[in-house]
Amino acid sequence: LPPNSGNKEITWMMLEAGAETDVVNSVGRTAAQMAAFVGQHDCVTIINNFFPRERLDYYTKPQGLDKEPKLPVKLAGPLHKIITTTNMHPVKIVLLVKENPLLAEVEALQKCYRVLDLICEKCMKQKDMNEVLAMKMHYISCIFQKCVTFLKEREDKLDGFIKSLLKGRDKDGFPVHQEKLIRESIRKFPYCEATLLQQLVRSIAPVEI
Repeated sequence: LPPNSGNKEITWMMLEAGAETDVVNSVGRTAAQMAAFVGQHDCVTIINNFFPRERLDYYTKPQGLDKEPKLPVKLAGPLHKIITTTNMHPVKIVLLVKENPLLAEVEALQKCYRVLDLICEKCMKQKDMNEVLAMKMHYISCIFQKCVTFLKEREDKLDGFIKSLLKGRDKDGFPVHQEKLIRESIRKFPYCEATLLQQLVRSIAPVEI
């Protein structure tokens, strides 16, 4: 990939066309590392958030002894849109769920978060482990699980979830629910040996909400 040009669209097109992200150049640097080195942070974000559609489509076909696929074909597109989004704000993710009637249902979200958990596990167990992608999948899965709770238990459904995320505490307007959701998702990350998890815990633990 030529990240030095800093062209986000070209970076995305090359990834879509199958460019490998872990190939290194003559000095052992990947495209993302080179882009970071020359300050092209938008390109780094695109490379780090890229998830090939085929890797998701794998779950839309029955595997092994399964009669049914783990992910209905109609959910693959909407889920892929959320997986590859670079804006990870919890409200943004809930809005993406809410705007898609196929996704904004208990059963659909349950199927999606189970697939995200499987992808997370794969990212951690593959040869070239991808902790960042694993953490992202886990985080989106946690938000989907919370969406399910609100859809099941609250009259105001996902609007109620969005309101609770945006509501600031009385003394200073700080969005406590957002902070708690993010911390809880980090705490629930199932691979405690992950370097990324340990770094996150070290930086968050001493900070009071």
